[in-house]
Amino acid sequence: MTKKPFEIQVAMQRIDEAIRPFPPAMLFELAQDGYNSPFEQLVACMISIRTRDEVSLTVARGLFERARTPREMTALDVDEIDRLIHASSFHESKAAQIRAIAERALAEFDGEIPCDAETLMSFNGVGLKCSNLVLGIACGQPRVAVDIHVHRITNRWGYISEKTPERTSAALETKMSRDHWIDLNRLLVPFGKHICTGTLPKCSTCSVLDMCRQVGVERHR
Repeated sequence: MTKKPFEIQVAMQRIDEAIRPFPPAMLFELAQDGYNSPFEQLVACMISIRTRDEVSLTVARGLFERARTPREMTALDVDEIDRLIHASSFHESKAAQIRAIAERALAEFDGEIPCDAETLMSFNGVGLKCSNLVLGIACGQPRVAVDIHVHRITNRWGYISEKTPERTSAALETKMSRDHWIDLNRLLVPFGKHICTGTLPKCSTCSVLDMCRQVGVERHR
């Protein structure tokens, strides 16, 4: 098949349609349900690290039933937070980090985590992906949040060619219009989970096959 030039706006419009039958990306679903403060989004993102979205969503909801603000979170000790997030991976270290973030939020920021990348990255356990997701979803700042799906798919398309998520993030910020930055993660997480999967992607029914270079795809459905 002769491939068309890759048009990111067209691709994202098609993908938006294709993912409608599937659940939203976890942090976006929480935001839709009102869990959209920087603190809630940051805590939920930390819970999701190395943990499936389906588990993370349930765990985050359970924790927020007990504590949604830094002040409420500091009323729980680390053991209680650990019990509440026990189903997530690395729950012990995450519990301590979440409690420490809540304490700092109260001590330094009057209980309101600022929409500032440097501040977010200064919290123990917070990396570029979570920082950018918080800034994008909770703060409305255009940011590229690259997880395994965004990294795999954009490189599979041949839209960019980078070896690491960090380099992918930088390349996408250079190449893409800022208008698409927040939506990139929102769209590509469900797209990557259900259509452009890590193994045996559903290329035969993919809405962007005519533009995708299928880089590294040896077998598909």
